[in-house]
Amino acid sequence: MTTDHLFPRDGSIRPRVVVSVTATADGRVTLNRAERLLDEGPNLRWRTAWPPDVDDLLAQRSAAIDERHHPTVVLEGSGTFVADDDGPLDLPDTSMAAEDLWTDFLPHRSPRWFAVVDGRGRVNWTHKGDAETSLLVIASRSTPLPYLAHLRREQIPYLLAGVHRVDLESVLTKIHRQLGADCLVSQAGGGLNGALLRAGLVDELHVITIPALVGGVGTPSIMDGLPLEPGSLPMQLRTINVKVGAHGTIWAHYEVARDRSRN
Repeated sequence: MTTDHLFPRDGSIRPRVVVSVTATADGRVTLNRAERLLDEGPNLRWRTAWPPDVDDLLAQRSAAIDERHHPTVVLEGSGTFVADDDGPLDLPDTSMAAEDLWTDFLPHRSPRWFAVVDGRGRVNWTHKGDAETSLLVIASRSTPLPYLAHLRREQIPYLLAGVHRVDLESVLTKIHRQLGADCLVSQAGGGLNGALLRAGLVDELHVITIPALVGGVGTPSIMDGLPLEPGSLPMQLRTINVKVGAHGTIWAHYEVARDRSRN
């Protein structure tokens, strides 16, 4: 059995990146930018639009990704947990030197990781994981030093990549080399997924589309962030499989159609 599908086809040494999202027919992944789906009220309103076939397709998608790739890292952005205008946590200054904090902190190993990009130090973590999955914060050298010191005191692992902002390509290389991950699943919102897209780091896409509409200028979608530069071409996808549920929900599986001559 070939294992070519397990790794990126662009020649890079990083995990394969699989984007896994659930969206409405207009590509929206939430109700609006002001509410978080982690909160009970918005989550209940979001799920009222789901037909009865969604949960079964979600389970099938998860099983298919696990069987095909055996991912050990799930990626999220800080926007899943805090509002767009939330600033860094208000923490006391630290006595630790920057040079000591600007090193990766992996106080323990874990079979699986829940990695969250939080370069601004905005999330106050109350749950650090369990015996199977550990929280992992992705930060940069511009992340407030008191936040990095806070993570160390709380024994929360973190990786640093980038100077002014998180460098996604660099952190994926670290995740592969230091954590041994061959596949990462992004369950993030449009901001982080869009950044992965613009960096050329998306390898595969699973979209479950529910027959509903949200609309609204600025409502988060599957891929947000910077627009295409003038003259640039859309990233082409190759359709691997499409499944339609009994109530009209669609699960589409795509692979990025990269030029194999670069490998």
